[in-house]
Amino acid sequence: MRAAIPFPEISSDAFAFSIFGYEIALRWYALSYIVGILIGWWLVVQTVKRAHLWRNDTAPMTVKQVEDLATWVILGVILGGRLGFVLFYQPAYYLSNPSEILMVWQGGMSFHGGLIGVIIACVVFSWRNGIPWLSVADVLCMVTPVGLLLGRLANFINAELWGRPTDLPWGVIFPGAAAQDCAGIAAGLCARHPSQLYEALLEGLILFAVLVYLGYRRGALKQVGAITGLFFIGYGVGRFLVEFVRQPDAQFVSPGNPLGLAWHLDGYGLTMGQILCIPMIAFGIYMLMRARRQARMALAE
Repeated sequence: MRAAIPFPEISSDAFAFSIFGYEIALRWYALSYIVGILIGWWLVVQTVKRAHLWRNDTAPMTVKQVEDLATWVILGVILGGRLGFVLFYQPAYYLSNPSEILMVWQGGMSFHGGLIGVIIACVVFSWRNGIPWLSVADVLCMVTPVGLLLGRLANFINAELWGRPTDLPWGVIFPGAAAQDCAGIAAGLCARHPSQLYEALLEGLILFAVLVYLGYRRGALKQVGAITGLFFIGYGVGRFLVEFVRQPDAQFVSPGNPLGLAWHLDGYGLTMGQILCIPMIAFGIYMLMRARRQARMALAE
């Protein structure tokens, strides 16, 4: 038998409690959202309090405005994430079942959709409050990897969004459908890439460390738009690479397309995740170049 890591026995509920006789279970994914938003809010407040990190030693918003922004971000994440999943991954199904679109407790969420939702929320909030939206975007992008880290860890605990079969020694034997969906391999012995942990490392821990270092130690927040550009590039590249070993969404897999490619030609192609990452990377490069150009122009004045 090939070396592999058995999946740890972890309850699908983070913890359960009772209120007035009603049993309430808080699941790991919901907990990751709650904790991620709280940590992100705290980090944004700490960054706003350090005026020397910003251009002209002036933070773009007050602590009170950060609290108001949190509400907008939550709405952007939930509505954008859900609508993104509907439009990007299962549009035909939800067009036939429109009543299920807002049932966020059923089906999935899309990071790319959530990102678009947060961008819209950020722009509208900034416009209503007379705040430069790119500076707001910079500080939000700097803390977003915390939420990505926690979310991917929750995906792993929930044994969802697993990777393709592998014979590498760190392959994980996930339970349920992951073990049953390996053609030619006995159920229960199918080791897969822990792609959730790959993403937690690349899009979460490493990206967060890089952005915080650049923002706090290298003055990147003074170059408006630079952190935003670096986030888009970092996430886009990390997700693009992990997609090579991540199990594709079931709706894209067919006998003629076993790799689940959303676009393919002569045996080569891209997954939906990779397709969505390409404009992210391009936008990130543009924002980084724009930030550096404006910084040089400011020095020349």
